[in-house]
Formats: sequence, C-alpha cells, structure tokens
Amino acid sequence: MTNLTFHVGSLKHNVCRILIVWICFVMFHVPISQSSSAQPIDTQSDVASLFSLGVGFSMLVVNSLVSIYYNVIIAYSLFYMFASFQSPLPWSSCLSWVDTNCNITTTETCNITSLPAANSTRENDTCSPSTTTVIPTQSPSEQYWDQVVLQRSSGLDETGSIVWRLALCLLLAMSILAAAVIKGIKSSGKVVYFTATFPYVVILILVIRGVTLEGAADGIQFYIGSQSNFSKLAEAEVWKDAATQTFYSLSIGWGGVMTLASYNKFHNNIFLDSFVVTLANAGTSVFAGFAIFSILGHMAYVYGKNIGEVAEDGFGLVFIVYPDALSKLPIAPLWSVLFFFMLFTLGLDSQFAGIEVITTCLIDGFPKILQSRRTLITLVTCVVIFLLGLPCVTQAGIYWVTLMDQFVASWVLLVIVLVEIIGISYIYGGNRFIEDIEMMIGNKSFSFWLWWRACWFFITPCLIVVLVWSLATFVPPSYGTVEFPAWGLALGWCMAVFCIVWIPIVAVYKLIRAEGNALQRLQSVCRPSEEWHPYLEIHRGERYSEEHCCHKNTVNQSDADTNVISNSWL
Repeated sequence: MTNLTFHVGSLKHNVCRILIVWICFVMFHVPISQSSSAQPIDTQSDVASLFSLGVGFSMLVVNSLVSIYYNVIIAYSLFYMFASFQSPLPWSSCLSWVDTNCNITTTETCNITSLPAANSTRENDTCSPSTTTVIPTQSPSEQYWDQVVLQRSSGLDETGSIVWRLALCLLLAMSILAAAVIKGIKSSGKVVYFTATFPYVVILILVIRGVTLEGAADGIQFYIGSQSNFSKLAEAEVWKDAATQTFYSLSIGWGGVMTLASYNKFHNNIFLDSFVVTLANAGTSVFAGFAIFSILGHMAYVYGKNIGEVAEDGFGLVFIVYPDALSKLPIAPLWSVLFFFMLFTLGLDSQFAGIEVITTCLIDGFPKILQSRRTLITLVTCVVIFLLGLPCVTQAGIYWVTLMDQFVASWVLLVIVLVEIIGISYIYGGNRFIEDIEMMIGNKSFSFWLWWRACWFFITPCLIVVLVWSLATFVPPSYGTVEFPAWGLALGWCMAVFCIVWIPIVAVYKLIRAEGNALQRLQSVCRPSEEWHPYLEIHRGERYSEEHCCHKNTVNQSDADTNVISNSWL
C-alpha cells in the first residue's frame, strides 16, 4: 500500500484500488470454488475447458514462484526482529561495520579537488561544482541493510556466497510455516486467529505513538493528500501497480481466494464474505498508512526535510527508512521488535494460503496416491521452496527477489485474471454463472444482478487497456541505481512467459484431443466439463441432476452451435 503512495503522493492510489476491485474480483472468484468445492486446477478445468485449465496451471506456477521469494522477505523481517533485541539499535549510528560514506547527519560532504589533501563538510550550504565533487553519503540504516543484512554485491552478475544468517532466518521461517500448515486448513485455521489479529494490535499501538510525535501532522497530511498530484492517475504504472497490488493482497490471480473458498459450505453467504474481505483489506491498508506516515513525519521533522525527501518505495521503506525512523524514538528496541514481529506474522498469514494452494492442487490431482500423505506432501513442499529460495539469500539475492517480484507478480497476474474473466463471462456464460450463484444464495432480482453484470463486463476491457498501456510504457526494472543486465531482464521475461504459457498450450492440447471438424472441436472445448457440478449431490438440483447431464451430452449440433452465445452476456 505504501509503495503506491509514493508513486502518487497520497491516498489517491486507493481510489484506483476501489475502482478496480470494489468487491467485483472477490465476488467473481469465491462462487467458482465454493460451488464445486474444488481447488483452482480442477475448478478451472471443469468450468470452461478451452482456457481455464491452463489458467489453473498458471495460478499454481505463479503461486509457487511467489512463495519462493516471499519467504525470503519474511526472513528479512526475522533478521531485523532478532537484531532489535539490542540497545541501541545497531542501525542507529555508524558502528564498526560501516564504511567512510556513513553519515548520521543531514550534512553534505565535499571533496575539494583543488586541494587534494583537504576535505570539508558543509551544513546548510552547497558544494561549488567548480572546485569540489560531492561525496555520496548513506545513513546507518541504509548501510546496515546493504552491508550487514544483504551483504549486497555489485549486481546480478556477482552472485557471491550465501549469507548464512539470512539462510538460517529463512530456514526458521519455513519451519514455522510448515508446522502451521502441516494439517492443512485445520491447523493453519487455528494459527491464523493470532496472525490475523495481532498485527491490528501493533498497528493501533504504532498509530497512537506516532500521532503524539512532533512532525506527525505533516506526515499525515502528506498521506491523506495535501501534496497530491492527481496527474499521476494518467500514468499506466500507477494503474498497473494498483491492479497488481489488489490481486496480490487479496490473493486474486494465483489461487489463494479460490482454494480457501473451496472449504466454504455450499450455502455460505458469498456477498457478505466478499464485502468483509475487501473492506477489511482496504481498511487495514489505510489504517496502517497512518502508522507509517505519522512516524515518517517525525523523521522528516528530526532531519529538517520534506516527507518526500526521507521516504522511499519498495524495500527501502520497510527495511531502511522505517527502521531509521524507529531508531529515533524513545525505547526504540521495543517499537522495532513489535514492528518486525508484526511484519513476520503478516508474512506468515499470507503464506498460509500460498502453501495451501500448492499442497491442495497436488493432493487433489493425485488423490489415490497423496490423499493419505498430506503431512509428507506439506513437508516436501516446504523443503523444496526453502532450497529454491537459497539463491535469494546470496549476496546477489536482493536482485533475484526484485526481478521475480517485478515480472512474476505484476504482468502475469493481469493476464491470468483477464483470461479468467473472459473464460467465465463469455465462454461459460454470464447467465449460467449467475444461475450457479443463485443456487447457493437464492434468487435475486434482475436489477440486483445488473450491477454485477456491469462490473464484470466493464472490468475486461479495462484490464486490456491497463495491460496494453503499461506494456507500451514499460521501463526495465532496477534495484535503486543498479540496473539489471540484459540476460537478467531476458530471464525475467522468461519467468513471466513460463507462468502464462500453459494457457495457450492447454488450449491447443484440448483442441487436438477433441473430435470433429475445427468448429465442432472449438464448440466442444467451450462447453463445461461433465464434472462441473456441486460436490455434494444434494446441492445439484435439477440443473446438475444425472438426467440433465445425460441430456447435455446428447445435445444435437444445432443446440451446440447456439449454446455459447445464448449463455454469454449478450
């Protein structure tokens, strides 16, 4: 949430999020799995098999890749949490591990070129370009992040060695995660009572503490929009970031919401769940922003700078700027421990859904072999993710994390959600989808569904515009001032393609396996599978009765020709 704030300057990115999400995406995903009680691959395979099976595979691949680097971010939080049990905090001043560029003040250091042996430091002045060169300085928190936590190399080309303290934090994070999900939703559902509620306690404490600090008002004014630049809403990057963060935070496009919805009761209130989940997510983001920016306002006050000058986006905000701000508070270790423990619990909470998607897809894909081996499958999954995450805790690890985050959790999610909406709305059919929902929640009026039809129908062209627009204005990602080599960018695109290539591959495979001429094959793979129905027979009703299924299989060619069109939005 805060990353997007710095792109635009205030809460305006939440306007983008509301326009994009406003329940529609969650309401679109929950009914699909709730009605079938199946995980993403089975659900997508049955509902509209031309594209949807490939979408299910793409969700699984994205989820697996995200889980690899997301656990590394959790490891960063653990590292800082353990380091916070020191007084003073190790990044509060220039200690023995820093280099000559470390500077705890806001002064500018100049090297007087006309006198090689002389150096000078000037406050509230500028270096004369004719006689001096500016020596770049770094805060202790920035040097701690680069030199102690990451031991960062010069670029992606220089892998370096494994940072063993980070590797141990990664091992601990994966061990805790494995223990929490070892029994599937039964065990993680109990742990989530703590991991989902504790962050609210910490955020409330940080907000109360933050608003009492000098300069907090300036930070809050910056956050709520006193320095807004609404012209940023005309930039594709803002809308792309808003869309991908919405998908990411709500687990849309990579199977989390669908997997969890598959455990719902058939007649569970879909609308209530969708509203609560979406509003809670957006409300938490807004509330957490006050905790962040009130303390950043105090930091700007201490340094005598504007908010925009002390703030950064990306990892810099969480692991450089905010730790620096916390170090300026009384009883700094306490606030630091609370903050990073909160990040750790938030990370675990997110990963519960990720691991559940992977294990559920594997078990449901091979039920006869794996159904009785859930514990073993969970352990093996966690071990594999840990091993694949080791390159991300090398000295070049932060570059790999950034590369995967930019390519896997960005464009790919837009493509997956776009294809999914097309598959359900236009191939499976909007009317048929609404009938499935009414089987679970009862009949609703036409005017009630008119809103949802408009949302789902409008989202598709909007996503296409955002996707094409952002691709046309694409700027190669980088980590700070370090640019990725050409082979690194090529690898990033390969990862993105690997995530979505399953969609056309499966579509072609389905067409080849179908019978008849080209048109008959296309019509055949555009119909729902015979396996598409509520899991329990008692919930199938007349629409999914055995007699109805048999009749559907014997439908004549003329009926098949009109089947796709009659069940679309038109």
